[in-house]
Amino acid sequence: MKRLLSIAIILIAAVGLFANGQGEDTVKIGVAGAHSGDLASYGLPSVKAAELVVEDWNAKGGVLGKQIELVIEDDQCKPEVATNTAAKLVGEQVVGVIGHICSGATKSALGIYKDSNIPVISPSATNPPLTKSGDYPNFFRTIAPDDAQAKLDVDFAVDTLGLTKIAVLHDKGDYGKGFADFAKEYLDQRSNVEVVVYEGIQVGAVDYSAIINKVAASGAEAIIYGGYHPEASKLVGQMRTRGMDTIFISDDGVKDDTFIKVAQDAAEGVYASGPVDTTSNPLAVKATEDHQKKFGEDPGAFFLNAYAATQALLNAIEKAGSTEYDAIVNALRSEYVETPLGNISFDEKGDAIGVGFSVYQVQNGVYVELK
Repeated sequence: MKRLLSIAIILIAAVGLFANGQGEDTVKIGVAGAHSGDLASYGLPSVKAAELVVEDWNAKGGVLGKQIELVIEDDQCKPEVATNTAAKLVGEQVVGVIGHICSGATKSALGIYKDSNIPVISPSATNPPLTKSGDYPNFFRTIAPDDAQAKLDVDFAVDTLGLTKIAVLHDKGDYGKGFADFAKEYLDQRSNVEVVVYEGIQVGAVDYSAIINKVAASGAEAIIYGGYHPEASKLVGQMRTRGMDTIFISDDGVKDDTFIKVAQDAAEGVYASGPVDTTSNPLAVKATEDHQKKFGEDPGAFFLNAYAATQALLNAIEKAGSTEYDAIVNALRSEYVETPLGNISFDEKGDAIGVGFSVYQVQNGVYVELK
């Protein structure tokens, strides 16, 4: 009987080790985001970032003495796809996830990861409730939230540009509307500023002349837009075609080279907020050089944020000495790690300590950080 009991205990322990990733030959890390479709330019840089970090770690022995294996899944930045993506990664028994990219998709997937005790670190999902609501203790991000981004854009519009009549538009999504709501809230707090239009637009529409005419009739000096680059490029292009010189200010969903490529000359002069430029950081320089060497091109949007997210997750596993959920989460909140973004950790809500936003402007076809 004692021998049978001992065998049972060993089997139970083995099952426990397998469940938290320690009973396999590799430690699996998921990478989820838009890897196809209109927003792939946001998601693919994260895949490449994770590949570079994992290659470096594996060359040095991996994590906890095991090689790291990436499991890559595409959610197209669509909430309805993201739930299936999350289920696939759970089925693959990943011990952590880098992603998702878009806030709406992230929100749809987080409950699945939460129920499965899987920590998630996004390089780009900025919707404030993802951390500040407390609903997702398994969620972390290496980018500042939209309330900080919206305040920066409003302060820039009012205090730097001296604007007093502003239209606020959004794409009706969790990310875009969330950003726009904060922008309107901060604008409403300014006694000398009037929000002359506040409205959502239809994602994927071909013609935005109705809302553009409404903005023109309102006398708005500027538009603050919450959303992604496909709609922003159409808005700006159609505004410039009809001769409108209305200032366009947006978020990090537009601070992407794809916006410039699509909008072309109409992109010139557009303002967009984005993560503070840390490209002179020695680790950022190395990461960028490694990317150029391996992929033959400069990295895209949120590359450094994803690189830092992957480093933070692997560092937490190593410091915890375990792939067990509580150990990883505690390490993420207590340990600092040197990354291309600087020396970062995470607060109790999951927001990164030591990251922020800057305002950029398209000048001569490239985004330039405004000091």
